[in-house]
Amino acid sequence: MSITDHPVQADGPAKKLRTTKFVRWVNPFIKARGETPSPVPTTRRVPDGTRMYCVGDIHGRDDLLGEMAERIKADMEGQSLDHVVTVFLGDYVDRGLGSMRVVERLARGDWPSSMIALAGNHEDLLTAFLEDEGVLATWRSLGGLETLHSYGVNVSLAMAGRDFRAVQTAFAGVLPERHRHFLEALKVSTAIGDYFFCHAGVRPGVPLDRQDRNDLLNIRDPFLSSKVEHGKLIVHGHTPATTPEIRPNRIGIDTAAYATGRLTCLVLEKDQRRFLQVGNDDLQRGVDGRGGTRNIAPDNGSNR
Repeated sequence: MSITDHPVQADGPAKKLRTTKFVRWVNPFIKARGETPSPVPTTRRVPDGTRMYCVGDIHGRDDLLGEMAERIKADMEGQSLDHVVTVFLGDYVDRGLGSMRVVERLARGDWPSSMIALAGNHEDLLTAFLEDEGVLATWRSLGGLETLHSYGVNVSLAMAGRDFRAVQTAFAGVLPERHRHFLEALKVSTAIGDYFFCHAGVRPGVPLDRQDRNDLLNIRDPFLSSKVEHGKLIVHGHTPATTPEIRPNRIGIDTAAYATGRLTCLVLEKDQRRFLQVGNDDLQRGVDGRGGTRNIAPDNGSNR
């Protein structure tokens, strides 16, 4: 089995935060103009004997992560497979109240299968804050207060918008070293078989092995509206919707766990794919009354 990883590059906080303005209810599905769709392979496969589980954005919902672990464990029972791996697409922290517990589980490797953990833009914000207290001016409006609170940090100063250095010092003092190591070691992409996994998506027209780190963590359009073939089928999160989005060149599995109460996992085996979901049984499946997937509002066109 061939697995290639795109290592995290050390970028400064300024680059990490160059697209962080807060905007609500952006529809990222803008029709591509002047773009000719590329031929799409009729089948996509993972290596024989391999089963892949790919989990979407968790955002502090440790309760749903625990349910997914049990669901995957049950799904694996009685199966004879050479290799089982779970790919996590990033955004483990922020918004939900259990960010510390999510990171603890993943940092310990407490999971039914082997794991590949990828970075999301929210992990970027957390690690950037450890280097630059000014990051909190943005991070606190994107779920950072919930993450700080989950680690036992008094967020009253952050809520008041002052003394960010004191908040930074407090957080650095309580963040376990294994959590810091886990977050700093996260990769930004991995490719297995005919699939390429990353948090946000890719820049159309750029070879997958030359993708920019900022795009892998933050891009929406032109990726979301693109109809071109990228060389592999892109599996991503970052842009939330109430149901998985299946397109010829990409599959989006961020079902906004923090808002909908539903966490989604894509299962890949040979040339087959299916989904596991845990959480809110009352969430409407399929399409909305207008015949399309209902999108959840991202913060803006690049970061969430």
